[in-house]
Amino acid sequence: MSSSRERILDSFENALIRDGERAATMEAVAAAAEVSKGGLLYHFPSKEALVEGLAERLQGLADKDRESMTSAPDGAARYYIRTSVFEDSALDRALVSMARLAQQGHPIAKASLGDIQDRWLDALEHQLGDRTTARAIKLLGDGLYYDAAFFAAAGSERTSRAEIDELLDVVDLIVAGRGHAAGAS
Repeated sequence: MSSSRERILDSFENALIRDGERAATMEAVAAAAEVSKGGLLYHFPSKEALVEGLAERLQGLADKDRESMTSAPDGAARYYIRTSVFEDSALDRALVSMARLAQQGHPIAKASLGDIQDRWLDALEHQLGDRTTARAIKLLGDGLYYDAAFFAAAGSERTSRAEIDELLDVVDLIVAGRGHAAGAS
């Protein structure tokens, strides 16, 4: 059984994903986490504290993902594209719930997502040696993720594994040609 704090964060995350920020009230989160309102307030004295807790969770998960990306045997670019599919993982759920808050203009959510995006781009640039190429790879992966996370029907894939493999071939071409594009100007 997870700790009360983790159950509360899970419940907040679920409410944000399923019903949006308005439905993610302190009372609803406490009830879903099966804790008293006092128990919730012990861990998170305000809704803002809940958002901060969710941002910390997301940052930790994104840090682990970035470590995996930078140490991937086939390179950061291929890793980023290969993992740009929504799999309902802990990272996916944290990203989507934080995106729901950012859509409402929440400053912590916007800053958290912006920081993570910058760090992923920096990791790609570090390995590829070129910001423009890194940005192209990142935008390709972001498009795949957006498509999968927000438009896939329940239980179906928008982009098949075979299509991902084909896109990885395109990634290889982009990465291989990065020096040629800079010299063509």
